[in-house]
Amino acid sequence: MSEVLNDDIVVGLDIGTTKVCAIVGKKTPEGQIKVIGIGQTPSKGLRKGVVINIDEAVLSIKKAVAYAERMSGVKIDSVYTGIAGGHIRSYNSSGVVAIKNLEVSESDIRRVVDAAKAVMIPPDKEVIHIIPQEFIVDDQPGIKDPRGMNGTRLEVKVHIVTGSVTNIQNIIKCCNKSELRVKNIVLQPIASSYSILLPDEKDLGVGLIDIGGGTTDVAVFASNAIKHTSVIGLGGDHVTNDIAIGLRTPFKEAEEIKKKYGCALSNLVDEDEIIRIPGIGDRKSREIPKRLLSEIIEPRMEEIYSLVKNELGKMGLMPLLASGVVITGGTALMFGSLDLAEKMFELPIRLGKPQGIIGLKDAVDNPMYATGVGLVMYGFQKAKDEEELNIDERTSKDDGSLFSLIVKRMKSWVKEMF
Repeated sequence: MSEVLNDDIVVGLDIGTTKVCAIVGKKTPEGQIKVIGIGQTPSKGLRKGVVINIDEAVLSIKKAVAYAERMSGVKIDSVYTGIAGGHIRSYNSSGVVAIKNLEVSESDIRRVVDAAKAVMIPPDKEVIHIIPQEFIVDDQPGIKDPRGMNGTRLEVKVHIVTGSVTNIQNIIKCCNKSELRVKNIVLQPIASSYSILLPDEKDLGVGLIDIGGGTTDVAVFASNAIKHTSVIGLGGDHVTNDIAIGLRTPFKEAEEIKKKYGCALSNLVDEDEIIRIPGIGDRKSREIPKRLLSEIIEPRMEEIYSLVKNELGKMGLMPLLASGVVITGGTALMFGSLDLAEKMFELPIRLGKPQGIIGLKDAVDNPMYATGVGLVMYGFQKAKDEEELNIDERTSKDDGSLFSLIVKRMKSWVKEMF
């Protein structure tokens, strides 16, 4: 390898249900993020974002990383990796403390966040993120960084994301068995938001729907803060499975049919259009109306969007989506996906693709790379935050940039595993 991993290079590892993707990013002297390597391989050993076979998952990770190393010329030994799955839970919480010395210090911020995170979390769950939404100093809301402000009372509102301890351990174990150190685990929709959402959208209010293979990840941003995250246990593989059953064709063929001919809104399909379906085994291929395929796909896509809409409605978040909804993930590329979303949400809809990068930009100009590129951008942003805050190695690299517990626990898990 011509280079070793250094502070100017970050690797994002997207371990998904259908694919494992490693993205290598390098910071240029001008401060831009340049994608210099991509490695992708079909994912094995995972189901709905959860590891079910460690050996197969490790093999997939090693292949993807090897491809990325060859393309980038960089020896990869550490990664930022995403996590999803039905085990993810999120909460909004708040905390209040009195300000010592009448001026907000780092110590005051730590104390108020400690107060906010003092919520009952089941013993089988572990905190992944603690993300400050806003600080309030003496009833003055909307403060992003209260350090140095004068006051007597400090309040914070935070978003807490938790995941299953065993599932987090298994992700870390797979990476370590692949000779990779996990620098941080990031909830996938949070990672995707770094690469596809615009600052104005986050300020005005936007919903992010990332339709993966096994799950659909949801995030809502408003006033430049995250308001909600959730994971729904349905994704593109469920659409493929419906096609396989409905057309009596193997899953692999059904996936190709979905990619080539799939349409999420049957009204967009010409009634006279015909497609050819491969047969199983020695059976001959046959022709069917393309609209029949669409009529199989549409109900499942409607179900996914309905579950998202019901979730946002239940949480009272629909009024926050002033700038609309951004759809990403491989399934978002299916013809009619955005049209169906616009029909169901009755809001402006756009396709989310990675942006704000240079280098192999055309190679990652696809919604399926949103999480991988987002992990790279997340890594660079965290490094920048730490440099600005002058945080030493003992301080956490998480969103709050103030917590050592999470990283310490993850490191202890790794030590216990081997």
